[in-house]
Amino acid sequence: MTHTTVRIAMNGVTGRMGHRQHLVRSLLALREQGGIDLGDGTVIMPEPVLVGRSAPRLRALAERYGLREWSTDLDAVLADDSIDVYFDAQITAAREEAVKKAIAAGKHLYVEKPTATGLSGALELARAARDAGVKHGVVQDKLFLPGLRKLRRLAEGGFFGRILSVRGEFGYWVFEGDWQPAQRPSWNYRAEDGGGIAADMFPHWEYVLHELFGPVRSVQAHFTTHIPRRWDESGTPYEATADDAAYAVFELAGGIVAQINSSWAVRVHREELLEFQVDGTEGSAVAGLRGCRVQHRSATPRPVWDPDIPADGRFREQWQEVPDNDEFGNAFKAQWELFLRHVVRDEPWHWDLAAGARGVQLAGLGLKSSAEGRRLDVPELTL
Repeated sequence: MTHTTVRIAMNGVTGRMGHRQHLVRSLLALREQGGIDLGDGTVIMPEPVLVGRSAPRLRALAERYGLREWSTDLDAVLADDSIDVYFDAQITAAREEAVKKAIAAGKHLYVEKPTATGLSGALELARAARDAGVKHGVVQDKLFLPGLRKLRRLAEGGFFGRILSVRGEFGYWVFEGDWQPAQRPSWNYRAEDGGGIAADMFPHWEYVLHELFGPVRSVQAHFTTHIPRRWDESGTPYEATADDAAYAVFELAGGIVAQINSSWAVRVHREELLEFQVDGTEGSAVAGLRGCRVQHRSATPRPVWDPDIPADGRFREQWQEVPDNDEFGNAFKAQWELFLRHVVRDEPWHWDLAAGARGVQLAGLGLKSSAEGRRLDVPELTL
């Protein structure tokens, strides 16, 4: 058995997402399972090198998980020829400069989204990585969720017939921080730090819609800040300058209409925090993070509108659960595995910085649409 070690500089691992999903549930989980077996006697073994601004927090993480290396000096880490990949899960406002440094150092790139604070910056990173000849990827974890994988399976198998519409509901109540701690960092609510639900979620909706149903051709959106005053991690009140809710209509190629509501100021009355309903001429499906239920044309009931007669309340019982028919692991881990195989073996990969730029573009157009009160076309991007 031959072990190929891939050393990964992980910047931003002291944050919730970088720590929990990328370090613990992805790279450390891959190490615990013995690496990535390529099937020919070769095993890829990821080796994290922790990077960040807080020495005490980095030291604590390294000691907690038995890791040997950590540093607060990004330049020194990037100058180390043994580092193969640079990963970035910092706040968005800090990402562009760090990724540019990694490209200049010749490192392969794997970054969280959004890749930049604006479209010009996102395109600049994509072009620079292309010209430097480094491999590059963007986290698009929703595609690897069990529920959405089942949804893709239905679409590719022709279950829906002609798809008519997609309805998405995402969100939950994020506490203001005064009487209960907020579940999201305060920078998410400051536009000057790259916060806002548009910047955070529209890149997700772009790749989900693009890959499962078709490219987005137009957007009409309304963004708002429902909760204008919040309290930060130290209990200090601050004014929220970024949007915390977005309501959008997207027109996709082929005439499919998608409506997606995103909010950090909504109380959940759904099976999961994220749900998509897809309606087609032959059948419909409702998919969440893990589950997916379907109703075929042949089994569709015949509702009749009559407000004088109580509904029997059994509409959800008339749907059929889609079986797993596969083993579904953590979505972040699944994409990390594919990216590392791409780095080592050049296996197929298309979730790159150009795809990331499309997400930044859609967020920017959504903000512009909301500000101007009109529908905007989404032009195709070219590098």
